[in-house]
Amino acid sequence: MAGLSLKCGDCGASLRSVQEAQDHAELTSHSNFSESTEAVLNLVCATCDKPCRSKTESDLHTKRTGHSEFTDKTAEAAEPITLEVPKATPMDANEPAADASTSTGTEEMVAPEVDKKILEELEAMGFLTARATRALHYSGNASLEAAVNWVVEHENDPDIDEMPMVPVNSKAEASKPSLTPEEVKQKAQELRLMALRKAEKEEEKRAREKIRQKLEEDKAERRRKLGLPPEDPATVKPSAPVVEEKKSMLPVRPATKQEQMRECLRSLKQNHKDDDAKVKRAFQTLLTYVGNVAKNPGEEKFRKIRLNNQTFQDRVGSLEGGIRFLELCGFEKIESDEFFFLARDKVDMAVLNSAGSELTSAINNPFFGVL
Repeated sequence: MAGLSLKCGDCGASLRSVQEAQDHAELTSHSNFSESTEAVLNLVCATCDKPCRSKTESDLHTKRTGHSEFTDKTAEAAEPITLEVPKATPMDANEPAADASTSTGTEEMVAPEVDKKILEELEAMGFLTARATRALHYSGNASLEAAVNWVVEHENDPDIDEMPMVPVNSKAEASKPSLTPEEVKQKAQELRLMALRKAEKEEEKRAREKIRQKLEEDKAERRRKLGLPPEDPATVKPSAPVVEEKKSMLPVRPATKQEQMRECLRSLKQNHKDDDAKVKRAFQTLLTYVGNVAKNPGEEKFRKIRLNNQTFQDRVGSLEGGIRFLELCGFEKIESDEFFFLARDKVDMAVLNSAGSELTSAINNPFFGVL
């Protein structure tokens, strides 16, 4: 059977053609390619016909648009790989002089040089080489977070899967990092802190509103017990408008996996609100599990948990919501429910990063779980 894709043996990226493999090799210096009978994934949004070439890409599309139904058209789009390298159109024998004379006025264009380490991480998340390169180039090679944010913001650009090209004379400048390694690390930390602060402020706002509503209810109850009439709304000083969580006039958007994780952690805290130490220990243990897999996805020992392990049961297994959170991360029961296991091919770095962000917020935000 003819191969349907080319697989990079160095990073596992699946590529549709020899040209894509050449672009990948030029950007990453990887040279170990082999034919594969597995076609590159092609998920098409049933609502807007947007093609997504990986599970991560479809998850991002769902998070941004609310579209959650996709049609798998992998088989329809799959074509046998031809191992012949595309040849440039030969010049007309009668036109060499003209081409030579104009070539001095036409600058050669090449693919920009980007941070190879971040590029490999983006490809491991399922992004095509061209899209990952474009994201890194236009986000200034700042960080993995900045590149993913650029992809989300430019998902509907018609040229998002086209390899960006820059003048050859600017290639040397592009290869110079816009930031030093320390600055890149600091920038990534700043982005994470900004996202965490934003989540904390939103959680605090909802908690304060909930407390305000509770005070109003208590006040009305006291008046009732004293035999006083309800307060006249016209005489009550208007307060900040209540943010209605239920909007019946709008279509209900399916909860994203990250939202399900947040709700799972909130329920766990509410169910054990009388034992803050136990809740915090559960969150920290879950963060350790998630962090170990994210840092060592190839190590099976970090992806396999014995369910009857006493430490696991004390810290996570016996708490309602602990098992569900791991399931949302991709863990499944195997071997007669004796182990919790996350298969290597089901490790989704985007999901693990989301899980880590939610756990960090739950641990550090004092208002988390108040609602």
